[in-house]
Amino acid sequence: MLGAMEPSATSLTQAALQQAILHHIPDPAWLKDSASRYILVNEAFIAAAGLPVEAILGRTPRDVWPGQWGEHFMETDRNVVEKGSRLRFEEERPGPSGDLRWFDTVKTPLFDGQGSVMGIVGISRDITDRKEMEQRLRESRTQLRELSAYLQTVREEERSRISRELHDELGQSLTAIQLGLGSLEERHGDPAVWREALAELQRLTRDTVTSMQRLASDLRPPLLDDLGLPAAIEWLLTTFTQRTRVDHTLHLPETPAGCDADTSTALFRIVQEALTNVSRHSLATHVTVSLQAGADGTRLSVADNGKGMDERLATAPSSLGLIGMRERTLMLGGHLAIRSTPGAGTTVDVHIPANLAQAQPSSSA
Repeated sequence: MLGAMEPSATSLTQAALQQAILHHIPDPAWLKDSASRYILVNEAFIAAAGLPVEAILGRTPRDVWPGQWGEHFMETDRNVVEKGSRLRFEEERPGPSGDLRWFDTVKTPLFDGQGSVMGIVGISRDITDRKEMEQRLRESRTQLRELSAYLQTVREEERSRISRELHDELGQSLTAIQLGLGSLEERHGDPAVWREALAELQRLTRDTVTSMQRLASDLRPPLLDDLGLPAAIEWLLTTFTQRTRVDHTLHLPETPAGCDADTSTALFRIVQEALTNVSRHSLATHVTVSLQAGADGTRLSVADNGKGMDERLATAPSSLGLIGMRERTLMLGGHLAIRSTPGAGTTVDVHIPANLAQAQPSSSA
């Protein structure tokens, strides 16, 4: 029940009105005199203070709130009385359960007929959820900036790699073919020499075509567009094992449902990034990839038997590859979870709901 100091007969109606107003405020609210003594408090205030109303009314914040908080409230009251103006501030202090929470507090002076401050009315709203959302938003923006910089670096590295391979492999092969053709024109004698030179040019041409096809596959494997996601993942795992000597197992549904282009691209890139992490960090000897597609959507799992990691690192700002996988999943309305225990390997689980994935507009890789 709301509490109040004994009012005089002339102020009974006013006090009752003030009490009724405070009663309908869901946040802690109060009325004090100019000496910071509580005159009226509402039920939310009583609950926050954790004291009976008799231990609050007629007392100052120094008597109601522990230690530094009582002194802090007394100081803000003095500022309101001295300046005669409204004061608003955010503060972090213990909530009713004792945990630290953020509050938005407003204190407003009340004036008598002569213009002097006769009291203070205040209200304090718990804004912890808003503060936490603001903090998550700041962290998200920081991660997105770092992810953007990371992707830019990856693009530049990829361009540099392609440039080197074009120069070192295709460029040199084409130069050799050009020189060989010029030399062939000058040879008019022995047919055996001609056949030998022609065979060498044919070999160089085949090697050049192979290099060109490998470069194209690295950018986007034709299997993904021609035969679908399962075949592309199988090709990716085969080349991964050939390159790293890490064995693999692939589980595919007997009759896999078709994925739309965006889902196929996202899942292929997630597998690609997960395998990159396995080769760089896990010290694994085996990796298992499972793909399931059904009425509820598409599920993907990539698990290794490596050294594992602290799961908290999966959301660290420096884990940009993992952040990139999560962003690809979120763009399709899906969910990505990373399970890992130091010494017991890491598993990446992805679920793309069918209805949400299908609602996404088509986009390029």
